[in-house]
Amino acid sequence: MANLPRRFFVSGTDTDIGKTFVSALCVAGLSAMYWKPVQTGFPPDRDRDTVQRLTGLGDDHFFPERFCFKEPISPHRAAEKEKSLIRLEDFVLPDSGDRHLVVEGAGGLLVPLADHLYMTDLIRHLDLPVLLVCRTGLGTLNHTFLSVEALKNRGIPIVGIVANGPLHRDNLEDLTRMTGVPLLAHVPFCDDMQKQDLKALFDSCFDPEADR
Repeated sequence: MANLPRRFFVSGTDTDIGKTFVSALCVAGLSAMYWKPVQTGFPPDRDRDTVQRLTGLGDDHFFPERFCFKEPISPHRAAEKEKSLIRLEDFVLPDSGDRHLVVEGAGGLLVPLADHLYMTDLIRHLDLPVLLVCRTGLGTLNHTFLSVEALKNRGIPIVGIVANGPLHRDNLEDLTRMTGVPLLAHVPFCDDMQKQDLKALFDSCFDPEADR
């Protein structure tokens, strides 16, 4: 199993990249705590509920969101519509005790939280390393290189990359060779996420000896 840090931030190279499923995978595999600091598009959809449904874990594994907005749009616009303002000082990393803590972002790394305030600023404020989720197919090299560059330029540590989707071996080899960031897991496409045994899938995907 990959040696993941006690606390880490799950971000992605794009929206709908599989952050929530990978977060659920890590929560199940590590019996971790989960926190999504900023949620948009609720009701009806809340990622905390999705992770809890997928993992089957109790309420004691989940922290409430700091901000939850109705519109399924960028956090800065969603906050503006509700006459709210997101500030870094509003965020305090919850205490997970002796459990791992998985923190999931909203959208990509440079999603605005407010004017001149981005997801990367929140990551630095929380002082967390990043587990970066990417696609496997066409376009992933450019998107992933840009994301890795954004993190490195801001001095944010990168735990590793998780590739989510059908296996494209050449792309995965290029990602690690050209970025110098380790590929920690390849998560295959799942037709029915609800039927997956996430603990077993985590052990398989994050196995350092797995053939990628």
